[in-house]
Amino acid sequence: MIGLDHLIVAVLVAQGSAKALPASSFAGSTSTFLFPPANVTVAATNTFFPDGAQVGFPGPTPTGDEANAIATAPAVAKVDSIFPLVRPNTLDASKKGIPFDILQHVGSLSPWQSVDSFGLPDASAVIPKGCSVKQVHLLHRHGARYPTGDASTATFAANIHAAATAGLTVSGALSFLNTWTYKLGAETLTPFGRSQLFDLGVGFRVKYGELLKGFHDLPVFRTTSEARMLDSALHFAAGFFGVQSYQQDYHQTITIENSGQNNTLAPYSNCANANNAVTSFGGVQAIKWATIYLQPALKRLSPLLKGYSLKVPDLIAMQQLCAYETVALGFSEFCGLFTEDEWKSYEYFIDLEFWYGNGPGNPATAAQGIGYVQELVSRLTQTRITEFKSSVNASLVTNPVTFPLDQPIFVDVSHDTVMSTVYVAMNMTSMAANGPLPTDHIPKDQTYFVNQIAPFAANLVGQVLSCPSSETPTHIRWILNDAVVPLTGIKSCKANSDGLCDLPTFIAGMKQRIEEVDFEFGCFGNYSVPVPDNIVDGQLPRNLRK
Repeated sequence: MIGLDHLIVAVLVAQGSAKALPASSFAGSTSTFLFPPANVTVAATNTFFPDGAQVGFPGPTPTGDEANAIATAPAVAKVDSIFPLVRPNTLDASKKGIPFDILQHVGSLSPWQSVDSFGLPDASAVIPKGCSVKQVHLLHRHGARYPTGDASTATFAANIHAAATAGLTVSGALSFLNTWTYKLGAETLTPFGRSQLFDLGVGFRVKYGELLKGFHDLPVFRTTSEARMLDSALHFAAGFFGVQSYQQDYHQTITIENSGQNNTLAPYSNCANANNAVTSFGGVQAIKWATIYLQPALKRLSPLLKGYSLKVPDLIAMQQLCAYETVALGFSEFCGLFTEDEWKSYEYFIDLEFWYGNGPGNPATAAQGIGYVQELVSRLTQTRITEFKSSVNASLVTNPVTFPLDQPIFVDVSHDTVMSTVYVAMNMTSMAANGPLPTDHIPKDQTYFVNQIAPFAANLVGQVLSCPSSETPTHIRWILNDAVVPLTGIKSCKANSDGLCDLPTFIAGMKQRIEEVDFEFGCFGNYSVPVPDNIVDGQLPRNLRK
């Protein structure tokens, strides 16, 4: 009967019925699928399907030389594709006439694409003329994923399902809800997310493959134990090394991501103020803006449902569903429910959430990001960390096997809310140049955009350079999603059109940040976020500390 119900409602919707239709009894219910089928094992048939090594006859297999496109190409190949996703349209797309990319306005749920500039419009990620690259440090986010287990998207679906069983009717633009089911999993990578990391690995090999010639042992890359983190690391490695050989070409360190564990790639696991009202202040600030910008949508969409009263949190969930369904299922009906201005406002909603919860405006963020900075200095100076007053894991970093210091390439996988704290800890002040974000309007000349700094598969690359080219590294600069980041917020790093800072100066600046940031107070101090919150450096002002 459910199948017939589904068919009848679908036909009526397709015929454009303006009449309010009763929602199917399964509307809003969760649907899942697990592959491979139950009780199927490879072992039962593996003798029929030997692997390539057993079969033999691979044909000619000579390898070419390594690519070094970051130094030899005239420009960096821009990332602007979201294949195989369908770019959604806004409600008012036909009226605007100018293409508007919704997926570049959904904050941390945006797929990463090349950023034009962080304030150095003439700089390129290509190695500056006369310089050579000696080492790279890559910190990247996992790929596109399903919502977290406690996400509002699942709550919205459950509410719709409950209303459907009690007599919900839907019409107009929301008619698709009559047969809509919640098809999203939780936490793990989507197929598109897997492709993002494979492509990132391929791109990194093409740009920096030449550096592999400097290894004297297998590379050691690092990720955490969460499924999406490990999957991201493995897909990156498969793209970087090749599917048939990647498991033999490097070592993968998997650090435990769990409450109470020291882990610089998931510092919130051992930071009390990352799990209480201090961090949730970001949501408090963001909802102030949502209550303003979503009023037209609330007025427009509420009459289309009978038997369920839409509220602002529902509309936020619907905008999130647009992003999550698109990166998981390829397309979402929810996207076209909102106007271009409402999508720009949703983008700002996420910017507020990050600024005040995981960015420059939160007093616990510098403390969370400083552990990675300590590890960075350890690698740059090839000196072991001896003091452990942050999220650094002593067992990991004191072992030269799990934490080598002499690699030409370092790769770490982390989260959006961690990368945003690392920028604060490193004092990349250009992102915070326009100061505290207002909660009642979008400011002009905004410099803090989450879709640029922490989208799915975001990637931060530290290029250690020799300028002019020699055997000795002399400079460093940082490339975030293909755009060069100014380093003028770091003590004594001078303004430079290529974003360069003298390497000894940069290291001294990072050591100063390590001394400035009080991890114990930031993560475990008993304090509240000040109101008004004028913090821009991720630390509670000293005059407010008890």
